[in-house]
Amino acid sequence: MSGEVVSVKELYFKYNSTEVLTNVSFQLHAGDYAGLVGPNGSGKSTLTKLILGLYAPYRGNVLLFGKKPSEFQDWFRVGYLPQRVTHFNPYFPATVREVVALGLLSRKGFPKKISKSDEIAIERALSLVDIVSIKNERIGTLSGGQQQRVLLARALVNEPDLLVLDEPTTALDPEVRDRFFTMLKALNKERKVTVIIVTHDIGTIGQYASRLLYLDKRLIFYGGFDDFCVSHDMSDYFGEFAQHIICHRHDLVKERE
Repeated sequence: MSGEVVSVKELYFKYNSTEVLTNVSFQLHAGDYAGLVGPNGSGKSTLTKLILGLYAPYRGNVLLFGKKPSEFQDWFRVGYLPQRVTHFNPYFPATVREVVALGLLSRKGFPKKISKSDEIAIERALSLVDIVSIKNERIGTLSGGQQQRVLLARALVNEPDLLVLDEPTTALDPEVRDRFFTMLKALNKERKVTVIIVTHDIGTIGQYASRLLYLDKRLIFYGGFDDFCVSHDMSDYFGEFAQHIICHRHDLVKERE
C-alpha cells in the first residue's frame, strides 16, 4: 500500500462556543509512525476522533484514504485502541480469544460466525502481541498490561493499514511500556502499518516514531525528528536541552562516548 492515508486541512473544532482546534493541517502517508503529543486539553483525543469520524469538523476537512470519514466504508482497514479509563470487571465472562474475535465482526453480515480463516487471523493477532498462552483466560482476571495487549490484538486482527492508539501505555509499568513501544515499531517497520499514537511520554516517543505532531489547540510542529532537532522554533518553545532529549538523535553519539 502506498499514498496518503490521512489528510487534515484547515481543521477547526468547537465544543459549544469554545474553540478546541484551530487551523490544523497535516498529512500522513503509508508507513508513517506519528507521535501525537501536547499538554492536557490540547485537543489530541479530539483530533483522533475527528479522523475516525466520531466527531464532525466545525470547519475544514478530514480525509481517510482519500474519503471523508462519513463516506468511508472499509473500517476494517483501521484499528483503534481508545483511551482506557477502567479495568474490566474481574467477573466479565469473555475470554481473551473472544474479545479479539470481536474485531472481525465489523466485516461480517448475518449470521456473524467465526470461520476457519478467522481462527487463523485470531491466532496470528494473539501471537503478534505474545498472548497466545492466555487466550482462554477471562480478560477481567488479567493485569492492566495484559489487557492492553488483548485490546491491541483486537485492533490488529483485521491486519489494518492504519492503527490509531490513544494513550495506550497509561496503565503499563516502564518495562511493559518499553516492550509495547518496541512491538509497535516492529509492526510499523515490518508490516508497514501506519501508526498514530497519542502519548504524554514525549521523552520516549522519539526513540520509536518517525514523525512528531505537537498540538496545543493549533499545530506547533509537524515533521521528522531530524527536522525537530535542528528547528530554532522548537528550541525557543521547548528549550534546547529538552529539545535534544525529545529527539533522541544524539543517543548513539552518547553511547560511543
